[in-house]
Amino acid sequence: MRPPYPAARALPALGLAVLLLGGCTTLAPDAGLGPVAGAVRRHAGTELPALDASDADIARRAQALLSQPLTPDAAVQLALVQHRGLRARLHDLAIADAQAVQAGRLPNPGFGFARLVRGDEREFERGLHVDLARWLTQPWLREAGRQRQAELQAQVAADLLAHAADTRRAWVRAVAAEEQLRYASQVLDAADAGAELARRMRAAGNWSALQQAREQAFHADAQLGLARAQQQRDASRERLVRLLALDATQRDVLKLPERLPPLPAQARTLPDIAQAALDDRLDIQAARAAARTTAQEQGLTQATRWVNVLELGVLRNSSNEAPTQRGLELRLELPIFDSGDARLAAAEHRHRQALLRVAATAQDAQSELREAWTSYRSAWDIARHHRDALVPLKTRIGQEMLLRYNGMLVGVFELLADARAQIAGVSAALDAQRDFWLADADLDAARVGRPALAPLGTTGAAAANATPDNGGH
Repeated sequence: MRPPYPAARALPALGLAVLLLGGCTTLAPDAGLGPVAGAVRRHAGTELPALDASDADIARRAQALLSQPLTPDAAVQLALVQHRGLRARLHDLAIADAQAVQAGRLPNPGFGFARLVRGDEREFERGLHVDLARWLTQPWLREAGRQRQAELQAQVAADLLAHAADTRRAWVRAVAAEEQLRYASQVLDAADAGAELARRMRAAGNWSALQQAREQAFHADAQLGLARAQQQRDASRERLVRLLALDATQRDVLKLPERLPPLPAQARTLPDIAQAALDDRLDIQAARAAARTTAQEQGLTQATRWVNVLELGVLRNSSNEAPTQRGLELRLELPIFDSGDARLAAAEHRHRQALLRVAATAQDAQSELREAWTSYRSAWDIARHHRDALVPLKTRIGQEMLLRYNGMLVGVFELLADARAQIAGVSAALDAQRDFWLADADLDAARVGRPALAPLGTTGAAAANATPDNGGH
C-alpha cells in the first residue's frame, strides 16, 4: 500500500485555517452606530436611542421633554428620540455592519462525495474544496465593505442632522406664528375700538364718510390679518408636531414659549470657511469614503483580472479493488473570451468619477457655507436694526403723538394713523427676528451638509461586479 500523500495530512490544517480566518470579523457591539451617534452628539448636542430601546423608555423620555415649554434643543432631542422613521433608519447601520462583516468572512468550504459502481468494484471519492480566489482577494473585499459602511454612516448621520435642522426651523416658525397671532389679536382689539369710535364720531357729525371708511377698512384688514395669523399658526404647529412624531395625546400637551429667544449680542464668525467645510461637512466625508471604496474595488479588479475563479481541493479516492488515492485538485478559469479589460476599465473610471465628485462636493460645500453665512450675517444686521433703531424710533413717535393729542395739537385721525404705522413696524420686527433664527438654523445645516445617495448605490454595484463569483463552477 502506498504511503499517505502529504495533502491528506494538510486536510485538517486547511479546515482549521478556514475556521480561524472566517471568525476574524465579528459584528460591532454598537452595530455601527458609534460614528453616527458621535456626529449627532457633536452637531446636535443630543444622544440617540439604542437600537433595542423599548417603546416605554422612549415614551418616558418624551414625557419628560414635554412636561415644560419646549425649547429648540429639546425639540431636536425629542425628534431624534421619538421619530420612528429615524429609528428605522438607524437599523440600516446594523444591516451595513452585518454586510461588512459578511464581506470580511471567507466562504464556507465545499465537501464532495461520490460513490461509483463497476461490476463488483465499489469506488468512493471524497473531496474538500475552498475558493482560493476569495482567500487571495479577502483584504480588498473586507476593506471595500468597511468603506461602504463608512459612507452609509455619513449619509445616515446627515439624514438625522437634516431632520434636526428641519425641526429647529419648524420650532422657530411655530413660536414666531404664536407671537404673531397674539399681536394680531391685539391689533384687532385696537381696530374694534377705532371702528366703534369712527361710528360714533360719524353719527355725531364730527367725522367725514372718508374718515369712517378708512377706519372700517383698517378694521377689516385687522380681521383678515388675524385669520391669516391663525392659519399660519395652525400650519406651522402641525408641521412641528409631524417632525416631532407626536401622537394625539402628546399633541394636546405640547407647550411652546411665548416668544423667540432674543438676538445674540454678537454674530457668529466664520474665519475659515474652506477649512470648516473640509473638517465638518458630512457630504465631503461620504464622498471621500466613496473614493476610497472605488480605490479598493479597482485594486480588487486588477488582482482578479486574469484569474477570477481559482479553487483548491484535497481529494481522496478509495475502492475495494485498488489502493487509496490521495491528491490535490486546482481549478481555474481560462481567460480566453474575457480578459477582464472591460471590468478594469469600468473600475478605473468609477475611481476617477469618485475623485471628481470629492472635488465638486468640496467646492460646492465652500460656496454653500459662504452663502449661508452671508444670509445669517445679513439677517442679524437687519434684526438688530429693527430692535435698536426702528422699533425705538416708532415707539418714541407714538409717545410724542400721544402727548400732542393730549395737548389737543393733533386729532384722533392722526393718532390712529400713527398707531397703524407702529403696528406695521412691530410686525416687521417680529418677522426679522424670525428670519434671523431661521438663518441661524440654515448656517448650522450648511456646516454639516447632506451627502447624495447616488454614490452609495454606484459603489455597491461596483463591489458586486468586482467580487469573484464562483457560481456555475
